[in-house]
Amino acid sequence: MISRRNFFETSLLGFGALSLSNPTITNASSSRYGIVGQAAPELEIDYWIDKDGKPSSFKLSDHKDKWVFLKCFQSWCPGCHSHGLPALKKISEALKDNPKVVFAGIQTVFEGFSTNTVDKVRETQMQYGLQMTMGHNPGSHGVSPSTMSSYRTGGTPWMILINPQHYVVYNEFNINADKAIEYLTAQTA
Repeated sequence: MISRRNFFETSLLGFGALSLSNPTITNASSSRYGIVGQAAPELEIDYWIDKDGKPSSFKLSDHKDKWVFLKCFQSWCPGCHSHGLPALKKISEALKDNPKVVFAGIQTVFEGFSTNTVDKVRETQMQYGLQMTMGHNPGSHGVSPSTMSSYRTGGTPWMILINPQHYVVYNEFNINADKAIEYLTAQTA
């Protein structure tokens, strides 16, 4: 059994030697953020666009036996633009031809409601050339978006990695893109 502290020490170093595909990671409830080691809840989002900006859908249940990488962002988030979205771009580009990995971006709006609007999803997708499904999950004043609540995210940028058994194995603000590429490439070989 892996303690949450050891998991995060290892993950902050860039995945280390930890087998993130192991769904027995426990103590997720002892942290304020994240649900590492728990089954991934289905996404409750009504607005999705495909890689071309056309209306689409995205359900975890449609991606059984695949790794799912979710990136939560807000269009006005400086950390999203300095690290989160560039990391997503790098990881998704490196693994774009890998049929065992699926990517989705989600604008989880918990503040700046008049700025982080639905049209910003496509703008962000185009700005970074993200060839993936993207969604818009707004909360309302005082109510967090469903993704933030169900995955206990701590804001944006936020990265979530779900293994093929649909357990959350990574749930953090930052990710080392090179180590994530290395890890996912090894896991899907």
